[in-house]
Parts: sequence; C-alpha cells; structure tokens
Amino acid sequence: MDKKHLEEGIVQLILKAETEIPSDVIAALKQAYSVETGAAKIQLEAMLANVEMAKKKRCPMCQDTGILTFFVNVGTDFRTPGILKQAIEHAVVRATREIPLRPNTVDPMTSTNHGDNLGSYLPHILWDFEPGDLVHITLLPKGSGSENMSALGMLSPSVGLEGVKQFVVDTVKKAGGRPCPPIVVGVGIGRSADLVMNLGKRALLRPVGTHHTEPSITLLEEELLEIINKTGIGPMGLGGKITALDVHIEVAHRHPASLPVGVAIQCWADRRASMIVHLDGSWEVK
Repeated sequence: MDKKHLEEGIVQLILKAETEIPSDVIAALKQAYSVETGAAKIQLEAMLANVEMAKKKRCPMCQDTGILTFFVNVGTDFRTPGILKQAIEHAVVRATREIPLRPNTVDPMTSTNHGDNLGSYLPHILWDFEPGDLVHITLLPKGSGSENMSALGMLSPSVGLEGVKQFVVDTVKKAGGRPCPPIVVGVGIGRSADLVMNLGKRALLRPVGTHHTEPSITLLEEELLEIINKTGIGPMGLGGKITALDVHIEVAHRHPASLPVGVAIQCWADRRASMIVHLDGSWEVK
C-alpha cells in the first residue's frame, strides 16, 4: 500500500471536515432559521453565510479548528493496519501547514506549542474492529468553546432517568451561549467515568435528525430536545426558540452502584467527515 497516497486521503478528510458542514446540519440550521425571528434569525443567517463561504473558499469554518479526534474501525481482513497511525499523524502535520489549521496542541506542563497539532496522545485516535477488509475513519474536529462545556456526572442510581435528564439540562443551562448555540448535545449513559465521556462524543457522530434504534432511548432524546429548546437560550445565547439542533444518546451497561452521565456539547458548526480505505489502498472521502 502506498503510504503517501493514504496520507493524501486523510489530508482531504481533514480538509472536508474543517471546511464543509454535513447536509443534515445545514438542513437543521435552515429549519431553525425558518422559525426564528429578530436577533436569533440574524445569527442563523450569518451562520449559513459562513457555511457557504467556507465551502466556496475552502477555508476553515471557524478560527478554532479544534482538537482532531479520529474514530477508526479496522476490518479484521485489512492487511496493513500498522500504517494507519503513522499516516494519520503525517496527514495532521501536513493539514496544519496546508489548509491551514490553527496549532492547538499545548504541553500542559510547559505551555509549549510545537505548531503541528501533534503531542502526547494527540491526535486522539479511537480504535475498533469490524468484519471485512475495509477501514472506516470518521473525523470529529471539536473546538474549545464547546469542549469546555463538557460535563461528567457520577450520579447515584437512585436518581434514575429523571436525574439524568436534570443533569443534562442543567449542563446546557450552565453553558448558556458559550458553546455557540444552536448546539448538538451528545450524551453518554452508563459504564465508567472514562467510557461515558467517550460515549457522549461518539453520539455526536450520528447525523442530526436521526434517532437511536432503541425506542426508549429515542423517547429520552426527544424529551431532552424539547426541554432544552424551552430554555430560551437561543442562537449564540441571544434568546430564541432553537437552543439545540438535536440530542443524541449512547448507553452502556453500568455498575449497580453508579450511574455515570457524560455530556459532550458540539457548537453550531457540527464538523465531521468520514472516509473509507479499501484493501488496495484506494480511498473515498464522504
């Protein structure tokens, strides 16, 4: 497999994620625009103009190009998985220079920024395996404005789902306009402190407007979306009907003595893109 060819594909994946908003998000923003008035409508109009300009000029959607998280599902019959990590890292360095991306990786001990978006455990790569000979890569760039509004709650199981709903809504209310709403809210429920935050972020990968396959989880998503939109926070925190475009939930079994809840908030620029790598090294960015 030609590593340089694969590296080029990942650069194109990063470019698409940083400069193009998925069609489901655009549709949700347009729907919000159709029902808002006043300052909220003006903000949404600016967001949609930003989307159009970023795609046309092939420039990042936001000055904060985020921390890059790669979700990589490797087919068990894919013959050369060892080249993937190196190709991703090389592509991040290239994308930082060529797109360009803002250098966002800072050593927490020295505050040193090496300028290439690499660092300890960065870029963040989450690995999984699936049948077949393909590799599916999804990239989620997430800026600090929304990432700073993340929240972990280690709740008592006695609070039940009502306690979960209250924690999620309180997190959104506390965030207010800081994560640049209208937001997408990813919620993880269950397992442990580390995994539940991962689940919240994974939930953000689902297209806006789609629901969980489990009806009871779908119902909870719909209830939370309705409650959040009744807060009146609105676009950019200036008031309005649409505070969230969607709420997505992922769940995992938990210990009997704990009820972890992780909330990952994404800003209006819900940036994400995916690619497929074939066994022969060819690729498609979607």
